[in-house]
Amino acid sequence: MAVKVFDLVLAYGENTIIDQISLEIKRGSICSVIGPNGCGKSTLLKALSRNLRPRSGRIEINGNKLTEIHTKTLARQMAFLSQSPSIPDQCTVKELVSYGRFPHTRWSGALNQKDNLLIEKAMEETEISLYAERELNHLSGGERQRVWLAMALAQEAEILLLDEPTTYLDINHQFQTLELIRRLNREMGRTILMVLHDLNQAARYSDFLFVIKKGVLVAQGTADEIITREMLRDVFSIEARVIRDEDNDCPYFIPVRGLRA
Repeated sequence: MAVKVFDLVLAYGENTIIDQISLEIKRGSICSVIGPNGCGKSTLLKALSRNLRPRSGRIEINGNKLTEIHTKTLARQMAFLSQSPSIPDQCTVKELVSYGRFPHTRWSGALNQKDNLLIEKAMEETEISLYAERELNHLSGGERQRVWLAMALAQEAEILLLDEPTTYLDINHQFQTLELIRRLNREMGRTILMVLHDLNQAARYSDFLFVIKKGVLVAQGTADEIITREMLRDVFSIEARVIRDEDNDCPYFIPVRGLRA
């Protein structure tokens, strides 16, 4: 296994966001967390990346308690792309992507030839090489999103946590980004956990889905098990037609009408 969660409770003050969730993300899989707005998807990723301390419960990474893993060791094992990362003032694209190599550098922080090659490769994979010397505050939202993804790729972590990695991207770059994520999984063995709002994209690109509603894990399984009329009605309050996409061997749905939540 790569990641295992036991009876996790997450809260902000007195407001419980995640209520006793247990789940397992298997090594070498692509998993997606889906659910209505405000159900706790992003909060879960914050806890898995150690950016939020649980109220109770336990998280393990490759059999080790998350709280006991050294910070630099964790950074070599896991990369986290948040939903709206802050942008360093006057930072260039290449500089930000190079930050992904810091967990692998010695105390001096100097980059070697391998580091520079991986930085260049990450920029090529995300199609941002032309922007290498441009400052981030001069890029569009979609371009900045690809820069952050490039930094995560340069980090060479075994586990990637991606909170809405297609945010701000047009449909073409959404497709390219998800194809890149799949390639990282299939060809390089990366374990991926991502939050996606587009359920059809989640069904197509995920091996396994976790469904959260009001902070509770209400379902988990393959796309065929999860993308059903009943689930769409009960969790997302819509009536829909579920159709088989034979080309991609997965279900997809067409909304018919919304229901009162």
